[in-house]
Amino acid sequence: MAYQALYRAWRPGRFADVVGQEPIVTTLIRQIETGRVAHAYLFCGSRGTGKTTTAKVFARAINCASPAGGEACGACEACAELSKENNMDVVEIDAASNNGVDEIRALREKVVYPPSVGRYKVYIIDEVHMLSTGAFNALLKTLEEPPEHAVFILATTEPQKLPATVLSRCQRYDFKRIPARLIVGRLRTVADAAGAEAEEAALADIARAAEGGMRDALSLLDMCLSYGAGKVTAELVRGVLGASDRTFLFDFAGALTRGDAARALLLIDRLIADGRDPAVFAREVVAHMRALLLAQIVKAELAELLELAEEDAVRYREQAKEPPREALMRMMRLFMDAESDMKWAAQPRSVLELCAVRACHPEREPGDTALIERIAKLEAALASGMQAQAQPAREPAPDAPKPKEKPKPARAPEPAAKAVTAVPEAEGAAQWTAARSLVEERAKASFPLIREAAFKGLEGDAAVLELPRTRKMYRAILDKDAMRAPIEQALSEAFGRPMALKVTVEGDRASGAQPPVVPPQGRENLRHFADLFGRENLVILDDE
Repeated sequence: MAYQALYRAWRPGRFADVVGQEPIVTTLIRQIETGRVAHAYLFCGSRGTGKTTTAKVFARAINCASPAGGEACGACEACAELSKENNMDVVEIDAASNNGVDEIRALREKVVYPPSVGRYKVYIIDEVHMLSTGAFNALLKTLEEPPEHAVFILATTEPQKLPATVLSRCQRYDFKRIPARLIVGRLRTVADAAGAEAEEAALADIARAAEGGMRDALSLLDMCLSYGAGKVTAELVRGVLGASDRTFLFDFAGALTRGDAARALLLIDRLIADGRDPAVFAREVVAHMRALLLAQIVKAELAELLELAEEDAVRYREQAKEPPREALMRMMRLFMDAESDMKWAAQPRSVLELCAVRACHPEREPGDTALIERIAKLEAALASGMQAQAQPAREPAPDAPKPKEKPKPARAPEPAAKAVTAVPEAEGAAQWTAARSLVEERAKASFPLIREAAFKGLEGDAAVLELPRTRKMYRAILDKDAMRAPIEQALSEAFGRPMALKVTVEGDRASGAQPPVVPPQGRENLRHFADLFGRENLVILDDE
């Protein structure tokens, strides 16, 4: 006899063997016991959760001559006939390939014929959402008032695609994803029956990869048994799945949360050298970041929610203490987008590496989320007593000689009220950096005017910016409300109080006052205009 795949060999033949769908099974058994069998059912749920299997078990049970506790006896003539693949009383129709009006009309003509052995003739229509609109319309009347001997069971993974007129004529049963612990128990039974040695961690990895589908889990176990010659280890399962172990994921996530791009790229290189799929790894990173996010929010119930051992849940909670919540959400979005982009990329590795570098450098990312993350990190550093390093002041280019300053006459000292308030430069600089990012994001017209400005501190409730001499003309433009308003709004948000903007120019007096400009005459003095407006902003229209 030819080899039969595990998911076929171990397909349940009784309600008692159906795993993870106890409420549905209990309801169907009660209907059989009380004789309240409906004429139309809708079984919906994700793949491999037992929809078609349950439909076949139900078809045999309602046709059994002497069911015991809702289960088919397996000994009567009806059970013997229905156990054969060629029986005529249980008709399976694949709606994906038989989705036209003609197929449904043919079914409607045959449904009037009574069953040959049992009491009911059962029509199982799989993937019913694939039927065309005309086919649904042809099915409606028969579905509403079928012959007494006919029972329709519609199975689908996408019930939202079914017309409301069809949904209203059926009893709907939603098949849930099977919990990993139940899948592990079933896999253990199958492995023991096959005489194979299987590690518990290996079976758990298979159960997680199956994502709640028993058929997928049995297919993966079948592959692993063939590859491992009857011995299934966790390392073997990861090799078959192309997945990474949990220690590697913790190491990679730690590099991302620390901003260590070099370490992250080295780990990606090791991953590719081991023959792992970048898209699969991106999906695993998303799942890991989700687990860290849940560890921050759920905490105590994490092991139950993620179906983990308690020691693994403790490890997730430890790693979740460091990164801000905004950072985890941003990384999840980055790697979800990367997984999608890899489907069309010629070099998926490059997409993964770019995503890792972006994840390590939130300060270079646009948008409110990255800004919130940077502010959260700054607040955490200030709360722990760490002083952020102030940005070094810009130095003039070595080939640009400083203009000679004319001696200034002695004057009285400035009043104390006009002196710049002595505040910690690092704090003011950090808040100015946040405000500058807001201006860059929101005010595209105003940002070029302050791009090269240096933050000099606070003067009361005003932030003092100093423009280079080559950008002196920008001060007049910044006096306009349309240009100044978005900058002052960003300053107010960053400092947490109403703030104004004060603009000075490099080399001016501390008060910010500037002497009237008297332009010299003649082409020999064009240097003056170049210093005033910037050489790149001068255009000579007449050489005369």
